[in-house]
Amino acid sequence: MRLRLVALLLVSLLIAACDRQAQYEQQIYVFGTLVDITVFGTDPQRARAVVDEIAAEFQQMHREWHAWEPGPLVELNDAIARGEPAEVLPSLVPIIEQSRELYEKSDGLFNPAIGALLNLWGFQSSEPPSGPPPAREAVAALVAADPGMDDVALENGTLRSSNPVVRLDFGGFAKGYAVDRAIERLRAAGFEDAIVNAGGDLRAIGSHGDRPWRVGVRHPQGQGILAAIEVSGDESIFTSGNYVRFREHEGVHYQHILDPRTGWPVQGVTSVTVIHDNGAEADAAATALVVAGPKEWERIARRMEIRHVMLVDDAGTVYMTPSMVERVQFQSEPARIVVGEGVRSTILAPAPVQGHL
Repeated sequence: MRLRLVALLLVSLLIAACDRQAQYEQQIYVFGTLVDITVFGTDPQRARAVVDEIAAEFQQMHREWHAWEPGPLVELNDAIARGEPAEVLPSLVPIIEQSRELYEKSDGLFNPAIGALLNLWGFQSSEPPSGPPPAREAVAALVAADPGMDDVALENGTLRSSNPVVRLDFGGFAKGYAVDRAIERLRAAGFEDAIVNAGGDLRAIGSHGDRPWRVGVRHPQGQGILAAIEVSGDESIFTSGNYVRFREHEGVHYQHILDPRTGWPVQGVTSVTVIHDNGAEADAAATALVVAGPKEWERIARRMEIRHVMLVDDAGTVYMTPSMVERVQFQSEPARIVVGEGVRSTILAPAPVQGHL
């Protein structure tokens, strides 16, 4: 929670550096993080009414999508375990459909069907897990069952699964989906300049007065900001990493992002930051690219049609797409930078720090 607050504070400080003329801001605690909604250049009372509606919808999403507290998703997973068809709540239908599409585009590296694995590792809990990792035999048994979104069929509001081990958990992109819904509501109400920031993951539309929104990407290996990115028009910035949620035992950190192919936490990658025009896709892609790692990130980025990617490995090396190089202003000097070029990579000298915040 403290790290989420730091990420939120970093973004808020960047925004605060801009002109605060005619700005309305509200914070909401939901999805286990603080969501900050800022609307610029509008009547605060009118903005408050719309943001209050968004807050209510967020709370409803939280109840309906929760993967381990009693509610519609838990009931759906229980039906899958019994091998029974189940009626799906209307609000869950689009998130199931989109998660299936993203599962296929990511070559299965983004996989919301591995809730049983997440539970085995203790990550389906409001409290940080502790103690030794699960038995290798238990992990291997769940991996051998091969739960995937291609095991799920949804027709006329009824879901069936051919695999009883499937447990749906949308934590890998629920924030992105919710942020998209908030932006849709703001636009429908006529707001053209706004930012919805969910614990450092965000989508921004328009601009902040006469300048772009300026966003900080938290340094994954320490305090402070790794890079700043300017956002204008309509863009989402999402980061997945191993510094927020993890299981620690005898000095070893087991991060919460699991590789569906092995059932074990990803190693070697500290964070992935993605810029995209859709929050849900950016959120899912950031998760999939962490799993892909330095060897496969370019292939998965191409499959998911993600142009702007920045991956940081445990050694501090920064891997980027050529288009991301043009967007990032480093505030801390990386160990080295590798710019992807299809199957080849160009190793550059460390980039100079471009200004300070």
